[in-house]
Amino acid sequence: MTCPTLFSLPIVIRLSAVMTLALMPGVTRGEAAERPNIVLMMCDDMGWGDTGFNGNAIIQTPELDALAREGTVLDHFYSVGPVCSPTRAAFLTGRHYFRMGVWSANQGHLPEQEFTLARMLKSNGYMTGHFGKWHLGTLSRTISAKGKRRRPDLHYAPPWERDYDASFVTESAVCTWDPGIGRRARNNPYYENGVPTDENVLGCDSRVLMDRAVPFIEQAVAREQPFLSVIWFHAPHEDIQAGPEYLARYEGHGEAAHYYGCITAVDDQIGRLRRKLDQLGVADNTLLFFCSDNGPEGQTPKDRSKTRRAGSAGDFSGRKRSVLDGGVRVPALVHWAGKVPAGVRLDVPLSVMDLLPTVAAITGTEPLPNRWLDGENVLPIWKGEQSKRQKAIPFRYGEFACLVRGTHKLIIESASDTSHDRLFDLSNDVTESNNLADQHPGLVGSMRKELLEFLESAKSSHAGEDYDGDHTKPVERWRSLSKAESSSLQSHTNFVR
Repeated sequence: MTCPTLFSLPIVIRLSAVMTLALMPGVTRGEAAERPNIVLMMCDDMGWGDTGFNGNAIIQTPELDALAREGTVLDHFYSVGPVCSPTRAAFLTGRHYFRMGVWSANQGHLPEQEFTLARMLKSNGYMTGHFGKWHLGTLSRTISAKGKRRRPDLHYAPPWERDYDASFVTESAVCTWDPGIGRRARNNPYYENGVPTDENVLGCDSRVLMDRAVPFIEQAVAREQPFLSVIWFHAPHEDIQAGPEYLARYEGHGEAAHYYGCITAVDDQIGRLRRKLDQLGVADNTLLFFCSDNGPEGQTPKDRSKTRRAGSAGDFSGRKRSVLDGGVRVPALVHWAGKVPAGVRLDVPLSVMDLLPTVAAITGTEPLPNRWLDGENVLPIWKGEQSKRQKAIPFRYGEFACLVRGTHKLIIESASDTSHDRLFDLSNDVTESNNLADQHPGLVGSMRKELLEFLESAKSSHAGEDYDGDHTKPVERWRSLSKAESSSLQSHTNFVR
């Protein structure tokens, strides 16, 4: 079977990956002397090729490009999820989203038993804040942007009950201009520290959320308290609309000007953030991280001037909702003055699941003992002291499961039938068009075994076995790796957005 069959199934089909099954060892405390501030930023539906530092010659991202020059670009970075909610669950926990039943966008929620970045750093004296999109459960027990089928009471899981001292969030996507009004705002208000608000929610959405993130940082600095600020921009997710100032910058690009403009708006707010950190005297003691949550929306446009779905996956195949690299390999960088090298591009496979164990190592904070982590401490890789990771990176979406180990990527569709297995060497086949499975049966067998072991481990986690002393039952049944599931997922085709 050739690679294009990955796109022939309903767009909700998704897949996940696998990792070495080993408990997280104790982390190193040597990097924690100053307890640096941590700012973790993420865009929504931004493609690998949508930034200047990854070669885009149209979209203006001077602030991100400066961060890239002064920090380290993560060239081979995975969101792990090909849509947003799964990525966000993995981002905050260091664990694969199937362990907690976050199958796809607007499905499942972040369980209160999960040990998150916010919980970990709050225990170490950090102020914690979350700004922008949440998408890990409902923010009200009675209403949801997705209606009654989202079961708001069952999936109520707001950030103010997940160890954040401050939050300014929406349940799901809003328009990138005037986010407080329009169809996306229906039953989807901004909640400021748990209270719905219509104050200062018009104009550029990226500016609206930074208006809350900046005072939080100012307060933390005034208290002489280290801070974690998670900033999840809505842009460039639909509804895509740029303000007049940004449309003027892209005159002549037709509808694509809206897409380009809202990315530049994000970039401007990142510059604003950096200037504030400088002004407050904490820039040198602040780690900045940036990525996207999955690949760009829609099919590859033939004429970008005619569509607002103008994102670029670079040279990679696939886009949002695909487990090919265009759907899960995203732009990413890390900046930490004097700690992470400047002007470096790393080609080591990394993922959002590495954030929690890495931040744990940096801050000298212990993850929970006996809790499976799918990421690893990659600080030595960021610093150029190590060239390889220890764990493979797992994906799982719909009827696909896959594993990235080194330069190889395995995609399978069945636990027992190997006839549709696909193996790619990403070092010389970025389009994933040359299936090497028949040429390397030993490697396929080894990676397949590791992948299936991961799925069994994730199934146990989903059943609540990781939550010591807690007999919480899973909200939904486990999603087995089976083609039979595709028919049941078709009904959610329009729901995953």
